[in-house]
Amino acid sequence: MEKPLAGKIALVSGATRGAGRGIAVRLGAAGATVYVTGRSTASKRSEMNRPETIEETAALVDEAGGNGIAVGVDHLVADEVRELVARIDAEQGALDILVNDIYGAPIEWSKTVWESTLDTGLRTLRLAIDTHAITSHFALPLMIGKPGALVIEVNDGTTAYNSENYRVSFFYDLAKTAVNRMAFALAHELEPHGGTAVAVTPGWLRSEAMLDAYQVTEENWRDATKVQPHFAISESPAFVGRAVAALAADPEVARWNGKSVSSGELAKDYGFTDLDGSRPDCWRYLVEVQDPGKPADVTGYR
Repeated sequence: MEKPLAGKIALVSGATRGAGRGIAVRLGAAGATVYVTGRSTASKRSEMNRPETIEETAALVDEAGGNGIAVGVDHLVADEVRELVARIDAEQGALDILVNDIYGAPIEWSKTVWESTLDTGLRTLRLAIDTHAITSHFALPLMIGKPGALVIEVNDGTTAYNSENYRVSFFYDLAKTAVNRMAFALAHELEPHGGTAVAVTPGWLRSEAMLDAYQVTEENWRDATKVQPHFAISESPAFVGRAVAALAADPEVARWNGKSVSSGELAKDYGFTDLDGSRPDCWRYLVEVQDPGKPADVTGYR
């Protein structure tokens, strides 16, 4: 199999599950050495209290053909992130790809700022924003020594969608707007060093938690459309993983610098598909079908 990322070193922060796991595995499949980090380890669960661990993700990277290295890190703790980057430097001497996918925050849906629990709301912001800033602060000095550094800010929603739509709660809305703006700002700071920053969003992601919520698996996920017909537009974590791997392997990736794009948009440009061979275009579907209240129909959208 072709390994376009052989010899490349990647850090996927927040790689325990969901999009982070999907991205780590696909970078591994393309030949990269991938450091996978998060708070859920074999010996300790995060506040999300999910069973997935970074060790499992590292093993999946290995199975895909890469080299997975699991490191337990709380990306809110500066010293832990500093030590992580120092370890990557000592072991690899370089870092080519940084994926900021950290989140893992409790959310109080459909609550105004005055109805929300303040501590919970502020923790949402810290986990969604501070973690990304802390990680970039320590990782980027290792990346800018040679041209070609790539930073991916993983988010929920493109800049275009988030700027026009209220994202269910004050704190969640603010967090998701800020992540896209971080990619925009990093693009300006990296460009003089030959680096690129891109905000990438999956669509309606069939994460482990989402599958559990609908009591389905990846194998029978379509059964969930009996409960939520619009779930027909959903996508596997492998889809956004393939999107990031395609960006990382693109010698002209700088054309995306500062942009906010979805997995569906990138699939059209690079020609990859989801696991079932389709190309779900979730964000266009949301605007044109779901949000206007039309009946679920993915014809022309996947």
